[in-house]
Amino acid sequence: MANAKVIESKQQAVQEIADKLRGSVTTVVADYRGLNVSQVTELRKQLREAGIEFQVLKNSLVRRATEQAELTELDSALTGPTAIAFSREDAVAPAKILADFAKKNDALEIKGGIVEGRVVDVAQIQELAALPSRDGLLSMLLSVLQAPVRNFALAVKAVGEKKEAEAQ
Repeated sequence: MANAKVIESKQQAVQEIADKLRGSVTTVVADYRGLNVSQVTELRKQLREAGIEFQVLKNSLVRRATEQAELTELDSALTGPTAIAFSREDAVAPAKILADFAKKNDALEIKGGIVEGRVVDVAQIQELAALPSRDGLLSMLLSVLQAPVRNFALAVKAVGEKKEAEAQ
């Protein structure tokens, strides 16, 4: 009887992981072996503040979940201790946080991930990490949108000052 409960709980866990894989904008798989408790705590804190779920999962359960989610290309990254960061909103944040953390802590190794339903390798995760954050991109967009208005206002002011100077 206990065996049936264990199997049922594992099936439920596999289903939850598969749902997270499908529902995430970006998923990053990392090897955390060699990080001490305080480093892992700091990493979890940074990810939590960005709204990213970070879990250490059994590779066998994740492999079954990738099969359900039809993302079996990710299985090659599922070796050794595996931690997975799931982000439902910000596509850049998990890659950026993990890549920055890996630069400071050699023990963290990014193995691959999923970006918008497509399995990607470490190089593509690094490229994603190099992009500005969502807030940075919005700031750039706002700056681009304000430039014409600002330039027009400066031109009107310059014409007004020129006319005023001519009148004196």
